[in-house]
Amino acid sequence: MSNLTLLNLQELNLASIAPMLSLIVFGLFILCIGTFKKDLSRTFYTVFCLIAIMLNIGIVIDSNRMMSGFFGLMVIDGISIISQLVILTASALFIPLALSTKRFFEYEMSEYYALFLFMIAGFEFMVSSNNLILIFIGLETSSLALYTLIALHNKLKSIEAAIKYFTMGALGAGFFVFGAAMFYLASGSLEINFTGEVIRDLNLQDSMVVILGCVFMFSAIGFKLSLIPFHTWVPDVYEGTNAPLAGYMSVVPKVAGFIVAMRLFESLANSGIQWVHDMLYISAVLTMTIANSMALVQRDVKRMLALSSIAHAGFVLCAIVVGTSGANTALFLYWIMFLFANLGAFSMLWVARCDDTVCWDRRFKHPYEKFAGLIKTLPSYAVIMAIFMVALAGIPPFSVFWGKIYLIFAAVASDHIVLAVIMVLNSALAIYYYLKLVVYMFLKEPVVKDKNLYIANTSNALKVIVGFAVITTLTAMLMINPLLEFIAKFVVASGF
Repeated sequence: MSNLTLLNLQELNLASIAPMLSLIVFGLFILCIGTFKKDLSRTFYTVFCLIAIMLNIGIVIDSNRMMSGFFGLMVIDGISIISQLVILTASALFIPLALSTKRFFEYEMSEYYALFLFMIAGFEFMVSSNNLILIFIGLETSSLALYTLIALHNKLKSIEAAIKYFTMGALGAGFFVFGAAMFYLASGSLEINFTGEVIRDLNLQDSMVVILGCVFMFSAIGFKLSLIPFHTWVPDVYEGTNAPLAGYMSVVPKVAGFIVAMRLFESLANSGIQWVHDMLYISAVLTMTIANSMALVQRDVKRMLALSSIAHAGFVLCAIVVGTSGANTALFLYWIMFLFANLGAFSMLWVARCDDTVCWDRRFKHPYEKFAGLIKTLPSYAVIMAIFMVALAGIPPFSVFWGKIYLIFAAVASDHIVLAVIMVLNSALAIYYYLKLVVYMFLKEPVVKDKNLYIANTSNALKVIVGFAVITTLTAMLMINPLLEFIAKFVVASGF
């Protein structure tokens, strides 16, 4: 009996879920302490979350080895480790933004911070498994927490955004389940790698069941990554969400979604299903081009950033289309570079968050006119925001440029010349709408000359986060080689 117990514990390998388990324990503790002590400050909860995240980073780094657990459901490989580090770093940068000067309803609730930790745990489950059931559990855990976080902003548009996101997310979850069922019918397994091997060995590439499974799964992941034509919810949801959470949504859920897409679609492509490669190719081109075209005509900066995040997702999808080790390494580099620039841009919108009584436009909260002439009114704000816009546009030598150039080099190296040209053209197109905001800030006359309206929400925590994002964006060139070596080590070790 003791031998059986020992065997079961070895098969479970609790170390494989230690990062997720620690976050869940911290989240439950926050709920318990918030129930019995109602007057704890948001500073306490923020610091508590930071401690939980830092501890989690330590656990992930400490378990710097390949292992599996829970009878093969958990797979801790290089891809899992590097993606968890990106998710946790972004989360550690996001949560201090709760310490703004103005007080907001959601940041006074202990449930907000508990849900935030549960959401991170869900993302970690998504990137640490090859099993479609566990991926689905992680997907739903993170999604349900995120829907609630959006609604807690307690504004009419926030509730509308949460409902819209929930509806689209539920549809995507249904597609995911249908796709998993189709793969199970075809292979008798829900393991991604095993399913790919069965499809290849039995020549099931043209099987209707496999085709349906691929279409359903692509639709589900397309909703999560906001790929064209599954993107329609994004501008409205981002507009209704508070700026820090919108910036977080533009990075972290997509990192988790791309890891699932990388594992699934590269396995299917290796099974000889050529049309999966073609489907991803067409989606990447359409997502980049249409999203950039839509961003050109936006009147609101937040909606522009929302649509630009779709275009960036299409750009990163090219890495999965290429499917080489170099492309997968460039994928992670891109997200790391994009993380600081995009979160910095949304943080600046949060700094400029004004009371509802201040209105620049009847329809939008962040119209371009709001930022007109800022170089005269508030030069520091204008310069910092311009740095983030230039970086997001991919102009050298700022951060996102290096992610783009390595992705383009990976495409050229694998003979995807046409795709590389399309990537370059879309990068040039994106420069226009990013620099449009710079033109408003530097070349237009101020609409409002009271600079306090733009910095009313500033706090020391926000200054630190924005300053860190600026330094990282400006000095990215110095970090490229060490980052590439670090990422490549994990990617190659995972066999991607």
